[in-house]
Amino acid sequence: MNALEIIDEHNNELEARFADRLQVNRRLSRQLVSFQANKDKPGYRWFKYKEGFSEGLIQYLFDTLGIDAGHILDPFAGVGTTLFAASNLGVDSTGIELLPVGSEIIEVRKLVQNGDAHALNTDLARWRREKPWTQEQPTTAFPHLRITGGAFSLETQLALDRYLSALRHETGSAARLLRFAALCVLEEISYTRKDGQYLRWDYRSGRRQGSKPFDKGHIHSFDAAIGRKLDEIAIDLQPSGFLPGFFEPMQPKGKIEVLHGSCLELLPSLQSASFDALITSPPYANRYDYTRTYALELALLGVDEQMLRDLRQSLVSCTVENRDKPWLAEKFSPTVYAHAVAAFDGQVELQAILSFLEWKKSTKDLNNPGIPRMVRNYFFEMGLIIFECARLLKPGAPFVMVNDNVRYGGATIPVDLILSDFAEQAGFEVEVIWVLPTGKGNSSQQMGEHGREELRKCIYVWRRKRD
Repeated sequence: MNALEIIDEHNNELEARFADRLQVNRRLSRQLVSFQANKDKPGYRWFKYKEGFSEGLIQYLFDTLGIDAGHILDPFAGVGTTLFAASNLGVDSTGIELLPVGSEIIEVRKLVQNGDAHALNTDLARWRREKPWTQEQPTTAFPHLRITGGAFSLETQLALDRYLSALRHETGSAARLLRFAALCVLEEISYTRKDGQYLRWDYRSGRRQGSKPFDKGHIHSFDAAIGRKLDEIAIDLQPSGFLPGFFEPMQPKGKIEVLHGSCLELLPSLQSASFDALITSPPYANRYDYTRTYALELALLGVDEQMLRDLRQSLVSCTVENRDKPWLAEKFSPTVYAHAVAAFDGQVELQAILSFLEWKKSTKDLNNPGIPRMVRNYFFEMGLIIFECARLLKPGAPFVMVNDNVRYGGATIPVDLILSDFAEQAGFEVEVIWVLPTGKGNSSQQMGEHGREELRKCIYVWRRKRD
């Protein structure tokens, strides 16, 4: 029996253990469990955040799991879909978000929801009508990072700099909302496209990337893109428009609290048994580097080179550049830390996978030697988060997670089952693991050698055991 067959045998044993909980749910389309179902929704449509899930999914979870009150936690808040969907249903929520892009989107939407709608509409109308940036001298330059240099044509760069310069004459909520509008169009006016692990560069940028030139297609001018975005935001802000109740004070809204930083640092500071449900989607163990794909947006928000490196290392380990986090033992209580270590060390299937990946690394059969470290740290950090969240949730509270399985070196890694094993040891009952009817294909790096075998994409529903 070769190494991959041993891995498969271990995985089959784990799958047999959870077989009665693995259920295909045909209500869960890929569109619902992604940002796609949000792309035409007011507020959500302002910024295209591909890594998020939809408001419709939150509504489905609330209805199916009977969540209608209390306090919801999302430790990987992203752009705040859980938070705003809960708020619209009258439920309070707390989100934790590390990436400044997500934090800014949430804060701007909160500003709009709680601010002076008439004043914001007035400022938007003035900018839409007068286009003040077209008459401005470019005295403020876009603060490029090394990775973003040359992302715009000279004409687009000049128009963007003029817009940023015109913003100096605005203050308060108007200035923030208008800067946010520029944030929302950076990708469509640039030579770049987000592609998971990195930014893809159009051939017109002059950058060589790979053997085959990438053609992004039509690149929008800044004036056209920002004009459409300002129109879109203005339409969504109309009290009689597409946001019923958005500015209706009589309709109860759940409170939204946002904590800015890493959940690995912030979760231990929260009060025990203070949340009635948790709904989240963490980074997947898929090598996606959000500090690269969102580099343009991070640059506009003032993230410099050192801050970018610090952000990358603060992320839950999901890229090959993530290093060990020796400070974790100091952040979590000795009890939580010890239980997470025991669960990690005792997870037979995971340890077999890690040994296999280390062997593949030694034979130089992995396309990146950082993969074993990334996978090891991903599961250890997720284990800590699961055990910590068991402390934070009330008895009987559901813990819902959206995640994907992955494959490296030909070995399938059942993220859903390994994390569910951690959850059982942390004091959760694994109620159901909903499997999407359509999985995801193999990664491009492994397609040639290992084929296009589908991997499970799942939503796990765990429930905190009652005392």
